[in-house]
Amino acid sequence: MLLCSMKTIKDVFDAFKTGLAILYDARETEAITLLAITEITGFSKAKVKAFPEHELTEPQVNTFDNIIIQLKTGKPIQYILGVTEFYGLPFKVNPSVLIPRPETEELVEWVIASVGVEQLAVGSGQVAAGNILDIGTGSGCIAISLKKNLPQFNVAAIDISETALQTAKENAKLNNVNVDFINADILHPQKPFGFHLSAFTSKIEIIISNPPYVTLYDKTQMHANVTDFEPHTALFVPEDDPLVFYKAIADFAADNLTLGGLLFFEINESYGEEVVQLLSDKGFKNIELRKDMNGRDRMVKAQIV
Repeated sequence: MLLCSMKTIKDVFDAFKTGLAILYDARETEAITLLAITEITGFSKAKVKAFPEHELTEPQVNTFDNIIIQLKTGKPIQYILGVTEFYGLPFKVNPSVLIPRPETEELVEWVIASVGVEQLAVGSGQVAAGNILDIGTGSGCIAISLKKNLPQFNVAAIDISETALQTAKENAKLNNVNVDFINADILHPQKPFGFHLSAFTSKIEIIISNPPYVTLYDKTQMHANVTDFEPHTALFVPEDDPLVFYKAIADFAADNLTLGGLLFFEINESYGEEVVQLLSDKGFKNIELRKDMNGRDRMVKAQIV
């Protein structure tokens, strides 16, 4: 189907299916198309599916034409649109930040579910409030989602990239939350670490991180729309030291988590047992390795006791 023949929502689905067949499987293409249509038309996903014969305006057709041309280069749809959704919230995205993944939503859900359930620190019971630190925040999706759903907590987030932090600040404003964003490198932390001066006056109840964990071997297995477009500093680690960030963050957490505090990681599925052993060796207790929705080892929780 020629793009110029697109007239209805159904025509867009057909055109995207034909145009992207070489790059994506049918499921991925449908998800990409649905995301594009909802963003351009303003329709809900339910409305898009309920009214496939809805006629598009000429400007909308031209926009879809331009989108599919960019998609054919491998550019992710989220970067083309400049927005995506994470944990039910809108987020601006660009090539300075990773595109938020559904697996990371599961990590956020785990944190939220743990609050008020775990026996954190303070003597007589469960912590209902406190401090949360997100390490390697990128777009700010983790920190902002946690602040939105746990407003009683102070939330701070660090990243090595100033441009990523600018995007994160825009996303905090977009979602009407207050998060303290700090430019810092967890591999070379200042003494004292910067966030103590600006965000928190006491130790931390929860530290969470989705750090770089992709090895060079993993890179060979990944889609070009990730390796060619998303920021390498947020993705890749040395082949000879794939747990470099986990070591640094675990050391930092051991020094800065309050008694009973929790550490949450998103991990490379190939290194689940290694991360568990690392945390055990550093004195963490109640370590739990959890699978994601696809049955892969992708999350770890540990506690200072």
